[in-house]
Amino acid sequence: MTNIYDDDSFFKEYANMERSQGLEKAGEWYQLKNLFPDVKDKNVLDLGCGYGWHCKEAVKRGALHVLGIDMSTKMIHEAEVRNADEKITYRICGIEEYEYPLNTYDLVISNLALHYIEDIQAVYRHVYQTLKESGIFLFNIEHPVFTSGVREEWVCNDQGKPLYWPIDNYFYPGKRETVFLGKKVMKYHHTLTQILHGLLECGFEIEDVEEAMPSEEARVWMRDEMRRPMMLMVKAKKRETVDKRL
Repeated sequence: MTNIYDDDSFFKEYANMERSQGLEKAGEWYQLKNLFPDVKDKNVLDLGCGYGWHCKEAVKRGALHVLGIDMSTKMIHEAEVRNADEKITYRICGIEEYEYPLNTYDLVISNLALHYIEDIQAVYRHVYQTLKESGIFLFNIEHPVFTSGVREEWVCNDQGKPLYWPIDNYFYPGKRETVFLGKKVMKYHHTLTQILHGLLECGFEIEDVEEAMPSEEARVWMRDEMRRPMMLMVKAKKRETVDKRL
């Protein structure tokens, strides 16, 4: 994952975004919150926790302990200010660098972080090993249609009206440079097959898949967001161990 979030000007712009003000300000939350499993008296790991909104939500839902990791020093500092709680531990650590202790967590959640990871299959394997039996992996990643979009922007007419969303090199996963909040940002494009079938290869059972779309109320001012998907939410479960002696 890149460390663009520790750039002063970028972080300032990010802090001014509406979604930076809380979960209810994030357009996808009305869908994602319904995928949240029961976490009462359970342990939770948040990969790329950002401001810690999902960590705090887990505590509100009764989680016993939550660990939020993020490689951005600025993000972790904000999380400790905005969403501190005695049941939450925040740690500066990259998703790829975390040690993933065996059979430790009941839920691993990640929101809009995995598209910064080149080898998501490796992350899947780590998550699988750190989950307890029947544990849940819930993540939201930028949709392949979005990451394969040319420069991740609409083709517009002379008046600036979006005409269509161009897609190119879809079946060539890898680095995609885009501009976000005025800065060049490096992401990684993964095909739908990589994202979903990769989970199956690691032993997960896919329980739910949702493509983020604006709520009916928000479609009044976000109609163009109904023309192509921007995010993909996936809920997967670690398979139960079958006792062959039975």
